[in-house]
Amino acid sequence: MTKILGIDDAGRGPVIGPMILGGVLIDEKDNKILKELGVKDSKLLTPKKRNEIKKELEKKFNYHLEITSPKEIDECSNLNYLEAVKSAMIINKITRGIEEPIKVIIDCPSTNIKSWTTDVQKLIENPKNISLTCEHKADLNHPVVSAASILAKEKREEEIVKLKKEFEIDFGSGYPSDPKTVEFIQKNFQEKKFSSIIRFSWDTVKKLTKGKEQKKLF
Repeated sequence: MTKILGIDDAGRGPVIGPMILGGVLIDEKDNKILKELGVKDSKLLTPKKRNEIKKELEKKFNYHLEITSPKEIDECSNLNYLEAVKSAMIINKITRGIEEPIKVIIDCPSTNIKSWTTDVQKLIENPKNISLTCEHKADLNHPVVSAASILAKEKREEEIVKLKKEFEIDFGSGYPSDPKTVEFIQKNFQEKKFSSIIRFSWDTVKKLTKGKEQKKLF
């Protein structure tokens, strides 16, 4: 029986906190179970429903999550390639020891699907029983990729809650569209204790910090 592995990311765009990639492995027949659970792209679910589905997915299926820290993002020369590496890590981890055919479907982050697919393919340890499909909006079109997006999003939310407790500060959602996040960046980007949670390589952060530094000069 063919198995299907869906992979998707959460937290690619924020200026604070980690990016998470999630992978969920199912048997082809389990698509029915995913639909019964109400699985859909995590952005289309309420937090309550998303958390309920997440708990069921964790009980029923094999999955793996890769956490990418802000420091790792800042140090990489190409985020798309870093995501290809993390996707391959999930594939290699989950499929190790499985001999049945495995169809891997990934929500592609790159505009160049062909090139990005090649990057991932080269990083797969044992490609002989794996067919790889990378496409845009896979989280909308494939329930197993939607399931991966739910686990990734929930893990991202958990990590954000942990960071807020650890640093005893509310920096908002971590997205640059959030006024609370913007205020936090402007006030605290020079604080060493927060250096591990801010993505300093993001243009948004550079603009925010540049504006603040210019105000200090005058």
